Amino acid sequence: MNILILGNGQLGQMLGRAAVHYGHACLLVNTKTEQVMPVACYEPLPMSLQQATSWADVVTWEHEQLAPAHVDICAAKFLSPADKILQLTDRQLEKGLCDSLGIATSPWSSFKDQSELCSVLETSTQALVIKAAQGGYDGRSQWRFTPQQGVAAVDISAAGAQPGIVEQMIDFTCEVSIVGARNADAEICCYALVENIHRQGILSHTLAGLSDFPAHLQQQAEHAFQQITDALDYVGTLAIEFFVIGEGEQSRLLVNEIAPRVHNSGHWTMTGTSCDQFDLHIRAVTGTPFPAAVNAQPTLMVNVIGAAAIPAHLWPSDADPHWYGKDARPGRKVGHVNWLTNSRAEASAFIAREQQYLQVLAD
Repeated sequence: MNILILGNGQLGQMLGRAAVHYGHACLLVNTKTEQVMPVACYEPLPMSLQQATSWADVVTWEHEQLAPAHVDICAAKFLSPADKILQLTDRQLEKGLCDSLGIATSPWSSFKDQSELCSVLETSTQALVIKAAQGGYDGRSQWRFTPQQGVAAVDISAAGAQPGIVEQMIDFTCEVSIVGARNADAEICCYALVENIHRQGILSHTLAGLSDFPAHLQQQAEHAFQQITDALDYVGTLAIEFFVIGEGEQSRLLVNEIAPRVHNSGHWTMTGTSCDQFDLHIRAVTGTPFPAAVNAQPTLMVNVIGAAAIPAHLWPSDADPHWYGKDARPGRKVGHVNWLTNSRAEASAFIAREQQYLQVLAD
């Protein structure tokens, strides 16, 4: 099968590798320049996006911020309805989708401009998170508000420059995510919930199989996954980030964000499972059956952020380094390191030892 991937960053490259693994032909598109190129090669081919779409049997994507013009060109080759997927490129529509499905989120409201945002903030007695409706990730295009500091402490000109949402700040136990895939027959294959630790709004590391979550949280997460993907007629890998509220049998999940693509918190599967999230995506879009089991092992995934290179001492170790070939700058994800481990204590020791070499955050 011929597969065209919109996006040629690290996610696109890893999807391309999975496509080749299953015997498919694959091309990537730089969505900023519309240059078409083969997997693992940044030399463009003499081919337009329209020609590449005609060549492809199926078109998929590595990021959800798709230009409307690209969607128009490629929509006939999408397996998921383009108009439905675009709901997940706008946080107002995403929260509205959850509300319509009865899936819990933090209390929220929308605003369209600076004036509406000020009105929301001036009447709030709760701490809030302000998020742009479109774009923004790793803490970008987000602002914090507390009644004690007041509206004057918020950069209203930036926060209200485009429509957005405000959410009540949640006192959560931890942040988790579920990554899975759905095929055209509405079958799903999900990994177990993983715990995500952030620094300055950026995912620092993921603990897979190293957190003791009650069984009902996995069931709740998979039910939400099925509801959302069914509502969207979605085909491919998708991730949902949640806040865990409460403890033990009284705990429950609130949806934080939905990503209609392979996801950073699923990178641990490249080392810790027999079928990773990129494999699942390619299986889903090509109609290849999902595996009977993914045979997961406890795994730590640590993002490499802003470092000039992965330290030399990790390459010959029992860790599994992945370098993206990007120029480093503080706060930019340039790779990740997976490590199979038997305990959370071992994972914590690894982080304490290696984080100084792997992560350089912005001031």
